[in-house]
Amino acid sequence: MHNNLREAVRLLKQASYEVRDQQLVNVKTGEPYAIEFLSEGSGFERVFLFYKPSLDRLGIATTMRTVDAAQYENRVRRWDFDIIAAAWPETLTPGNELHGYWGSRAAEEPGSLNRVGVKNPTVDAMIDQIVFANNRADLEAATRALDRILLWNHYVVPQWSYNNVRSARWDRFGHPDLMPKYGTAAFPTVWWWDAQKATRLGATSR
Repeated sequence: MHNNLREAVRLLKQASYEVRDQQLVNVKTGEPYAIEFLSEGSGFERVFLFYKPSLDRLGIATTMRTVDAAQYENRVRRWDFDIIAAAWPETLTPGNELHGYWGSRAAEEPGSLNRVGVKNPTVDAMIDQIVFANNRADLEAATRALDRILLWNHYVVPQWSYNNVRSARWDRFGHPDLMPKYGTAAFPTVWWWDAQKATRLGATSR
């Protein structure tokens, strides 16, 4: 933690910021450095609050603003925000959607899913490598390379991952032995009503 804070201070000084009266300001203009966390619901406040103590120690003024869904969407479409929580859903075979997530052209299109506004020719070239991959091995290699490029540029702060889906249901259904690896296990698309299970459940629930 201390090493991270020292590195943050070094980078901020390099960008012409310094702490005055416990507040980080621009050396030339004296303007305070402030960050707003924007969300459309209170659920992410606990996530954003995790960063506040460290930002306070750096002298960065932080606020959390929760707005309604319409205002949130309008602001995000115009890139009118400092920090938001976002997700970019993927399949096991990434493809053209990556242009919308990270491509330079999408950064010029209000409302696109390029929330970060990434304009990076290296990213564009790697997306093309993924889209036009000749085989699975090439696709996976290019996808991992894109992941490294995105992480190296610090466009986002990865928050968490969880490889399971929690669900509650009556045990009255059957499904194939081989199920999808991710998602909601294709429920209810490939599930079916199992009369025997339903009968057993009914008998034991009385």
